[in-house]
Amino acid sequence: MTIGTQQELDRLLAVGSVVGKTLRAMGALLEPGMTTRELDDAGAKLLEDAGAESAPMVSVGFPGATCISINNQIAHGIPGEQEVEAGDLVNIDVSARKDGFFADSGATFMVPPTTEGQKALCRTTRKALSRSINAVRAGVPLNIIGRTIERVARQRGYTVIRNLHSHGVGSNLHEEPSIPPYLDRQDRRTLHEGLVFTIEPFLSTGAEWAEQSDDGWTLMTPPAFMTAQYEHSLVVTRRGAIVLTR
Repeated sequence: MTIGTQQELDRLLAVGSVVGKTLRAMGALLEPGMTTRELDDAGAKLLEDAGAESAPMVSVGFPGATCISINNQIAHGIPGEQEVEAGDLVNIDVSARKDGFFADSGATFMVPPTTEGQKALCRTTRKALSRSINAVRAGVPLNIIGRTIERVARQRGYTVIRNLHSHGVGSNLHEEPSIPPYLDRQDRRTLHEGLVFTIEPFLSTGAEWAEQSDDGWTLMTPPAFMTAQYEHSLVVTRRGAIVLTR
């Protein structure tokens, strides 16, 4: 989606605020012993109270209001009876529709006690997100995003999950452009003013590919690897990025 009016920006900021607040609130509720269904129910109530709808439910018929993925279930995890345990890495992805506009955000939360390895991975993944957001402005090559993510990951000895891309958002939950998390030297696209899209790096301790599980939704890596993801929705301007879901 490309926006051109202040009204469109205001509506995107409104849904982005709902998504960001819901994500933070769900992260604060995390504790050992709760089920992912209980956490999802809390997220669903927060969205409803804010006048928003679950984007994965209305867009693709996902069987949950939010996606909750534990450890090597790295994305699109279905909320259910699985219990959160001490030491888990829990990824929560919240996306919503409000007044016809969509926003999408996600984060990986560490359930204490945490390890130095978990802390380092999450810290580096957040850095990959923030540095790639800082690189955004109208007129720069689109592949600067993947180049930045890949560079941050490699500097710290991590891999990127290559088949999980950032994406356009706004009119729909997923739309063009699709943006790989690595440098594609053949990509000649540029970022233009008003473009609405996500940046969502998945960094791993060794995995490079996410495989779909038998449930048809959950994306997984081998259990030997840790993976973290952080995501924001944003709008391109000539001076930089407006982060909608901060």
